Amino acid sequence: MPIRQAHRGAMRRLRPGGFWVSVMAAAITSSGLASATAQQGPGFSGTVASTHRLEIGGTSLQIDVAAGAFDLGPDAVIAHVEKAARAVTAYYGKFPVRGARVLIVPVPDEHDVLQGTTWGGVRGWPGFTRLRIGQRTTQAELDDDWMATHELIHMAFPTMPDDQHWIEEGLSTYVEPVARVQSGELKPEQIWRDMVRDMPKGNPREGDQGVDHTHTWARTYWGGALFCLVADVEIRRETHNKKGLQDALRAIVEAGGTINHDWDLPKALSIGDNATGTHVLMKMYQEWKDKPVSVDLEKLWQELGIKWTNRAVEFDDSAPEAQIRKAITAPRP
Repeated sequence: MPIRQAHRGAMRRLRPGGFWVSVMAAAITSSGLASATAQQGPGFSGTVASTHRLEIGGTSLQIDVAAGAFDLGPDAVIAHVEKAARAVTAYYGKFPVRGARVLIVPVPDEHDVLQGTTWGGVRGWPGFTRLRIGQRTTQAELDDDWMATHELIHMAFPTMPDDQHWIEEGLSTYVEPVARVQSGELKPEQIWRDMVRDMPKGNPREGDQGVDHTHTWARTYWGGALFCLVADVEIRRETHNKKGLQDALRAIVEAGGTINHDWDLPKALSIGDNATGTHVLMKMYQEWKDKPVSVDLEKLWQELGIKWTNRAVEFDDSAPEAQIRKAITAPRP
């Protein structure tokens, strides 16, 4: 399976945190569990100190904490994973896979969520995520973290060939903040500010080709995210704001398009188009895959009613497509 991997700082968004939810977990501290070695997941051969189970979004999520220590204690870290899972559930209407495991590995004397990696079909788990989190991580650093949500979103899309890795990372980059708004964790102003700042990284540079051919960091993460943003707006334009990218992605999951299945991209996009009654995704892919396509972001922000002022954003609700901006982040049933 191709590895979905996000490194600390790769897409760092500076945002204050939100609320904490209660932990619905019970630690298992049997000597047999604590002495378990190897067989714990890719790239890990240590011991698991405790196991916690969470029923959320129609699935059972197992959270394993490897041997080690956190200054905050394990409950705060487990609550952070739960919060990420609730954001994913808010966006997709359910947790995308039936059965998932998260392995939390403490990193001595470090701060922050350092690395996340997600695989499909690991030792019977449809989705498996490993998070490396610093021992000295503070509550503020957990509140500011995007990586846990980013990684769990990877479970909600099928495994792609290498040339389409950009859609996997682009979707997680775009959906993560929107999901956190829909779950009540972030404010819309925060994520639109970050999009205004970061989306230009996704436009092609001199010498770049289409998204299937230029695999730089910027074109993989932000080129993919830019594709998703434009697709979301275009779907809403064509459906008079009745449907958006969220409807397409939910339909792909419903059709079995999750990380533990290998698909080609046209198959996934065709299912998404059928769900929205448009041809936006396939049409855009045909346009973007082989040649560089630049997006006039200044025009797009103006149409959506987003003004960048003094390192912050203001909303203009009289803008022609302000209602599209609002609908993108509005909570869904």
